[in-house]
Amino acid sequence: MKKKIAAFTAAAAAGAYLLKSRETPSAAIRKIVKRVKPNQDGHPDYNNGAALTPPMGWSSWNSFHNDVDENLIYDTAKAMKESGLLDAGYQYVNIDDCWQAATRDENGEMMPDPATFPHGIKSLVEKINDLGFKVGIYSSNGTLTCQDLPASYGHELTDARTFAKWGVEYFKYDFCHRVFTTGVAPQFEKISIIGGKMTEEKIYLASEAELSGDAKILRDSNLESFEYVTGLSYGMGAMTYTDIEADEDAEYAVTFYLRRRSQLAKHFELLVNGTDNYVIDVPKAEFVHQRGKHHAYIKLKKGKNTIKIYTPIGSFMDSSAIQYRNMGKYLKQASAEVAAQTGEKEKPIVFSICEWGVNMPWKWGKSAGNLWRTTLDIFPNWASIMGIYEINVNLWKYASPGAWNDPDMLEVGNGNLTPEENRSHFSLWCMMAAPLILGNDIRKFILPDGSVDKDNDILKVVTNKKLIEIDQDELGIQGRRIRTSPFGDILVKPLSDGSAAVCFFNKTSDYRFFTLPMNELIDKTYIELKYADEYIAEDLWNDTSRDIDYALADTVAPHGVCVYRIRNKE
Repeated sequence: MKKKIAAFTAAAAAGAYLLKSRETPSAAIRKIVKRVKPNQDGHPDYNNGAALTPPMGWSSWNSFHNDVDENLIYDTAKAMKESGLLDAGYQYVNIDDCWQAATRDENGEMMPDPATFPHGIKSLVEKINDLGFKVGIYSSNGTLTCQDLPASYGHELTDARTFAKWGVEYFKYDFCHRVFTTGVAPQFEKISIIGGKMTEEKIYLASEAELSGDAKILRDSNLESFEYVTGLSYGMGAMTYTDIEADEDAEYAVTFYLRRRSQLAKHFELLVNGTDNYVIDVPKAEFVHQRGKHHAYIKLKKGKNTIKIYTPIGSFMDSSAIQYRNMGKYLKQASAEVAAQTGEKEKPIVFSICEWGVNMPWKWGKSAGNLWRTTLDIFPNWASIMGIYEINVNLWKYASPGAWNDPDMLEVGNGNLTPEENRSHFSLWCMMAAPLILGNDIRKFILPDGSVDKDNDILKVVTNKKLIEIDQDELGIQGRRIRTSPFGDILVKPLSDGSAAVCFFNKTSDYRFFTLPMNELIDKTYIELKYADEYIAEDLWNDTSRDIDYALADTVAPHGVCVYRIRNKE
């Protein structure tokens, strides 16, 4: 897949390059392949103050798919509270796809389905908030959602404001019907600025900009011999104005005078004064025009300003990163706006990037949101769970407080998983500091007489307090796999109190014996345990403790785990 993406990107870049060079197509492609690469360095962390430990909650999709309504969501929230899930740490009640109407309202805002959510999302959020939970909602970074309902591509700020107005505090942003942002930049004749106390626009010609990379000045002798800048496509060049004058701190309108508007969409970004970034898409034109205009509004400070014009997209990864980063920016803006309007404390929105791992979101997700899907969808079978685990377990270095690898929602209690497989699934997600988003029918935890089924094996798994403490440890470090084979793995996870979690994971269909010498564990630089004659090993599933000396050892059931918390013995 990565080779195909690279080839496609390179071919597109080569096409643009050939328009301004005399090289043969094969020579151009070879040159571009060496130079086109993702541009994901230098972006600050998302840091919205939310999800400092992996989010815990429930989502409607795994059990109910498109068959959801307000009564189901509310009944689930009540069952979560009655069964003790709220007390166990599960905060979010997330409504997945199919909550929305098939059309937007007259203001272009999303509406809930009038038949299944007749009282609206805001009303439902308030009722669920009264139970002590927070509410999440869903959309897609595309023209439609995965179930072909209205999505948020092109409506990012509008939808962010709608969700914030409703009181939503978790947002899952899917990847269906996506539209890749082009790496082709416009050609610029000049720009103009007007705003503040100015009475007429101030013109800045292409020749006044400082050029870098492949950017260069060309002359179009067919159109009054005007000059224009080209060579900005695919992150290969930039033009910077260093003397943009503003008479006061204010918002200013920028007009971009473009050479040749065509039936090809264009993309560029502005970096103003080295800190403020503006993402600008120029839609394709129905007809070819030799000249055209595009507008944007930016904030300038009084005095001299710099404006850098560039196009950072050198790959499909850049396209996804920019789009998700843009949505994340609007979510933060919208939650702040609502707080300012209402005078209430801001409700930051946890941003769940559901990009399926297609464009390696672990490499850029920390700058865009709070968690990012690392794989394709999970299914309630052992093969799916194991396939996802094998990918996510290797990504430990990208996780940290407020920024988590997401191996998808839990399938504990779904399908035909055995009791051991349910415990293993939950344990591995906890060891990997993964979000714990349940996907089973929570209402089954409540008996017909209204009491809680305290003997329910699934409820016991998902409320295992000691495993949840491993997942929610404030140190925020994802467990590492220190041994692996086709037969089994050993994972370790440092914890904030100086102890360490150890997981023996049996991949086979037979019982298997595991052993881990204590010196092998303590020799890890990220483990804070001290060398000693004895240690305490707390079994987190059997709720027992024992003293160990030189090694931790146990026999593990088929497809099963043993999980321990190891402490120095005082």
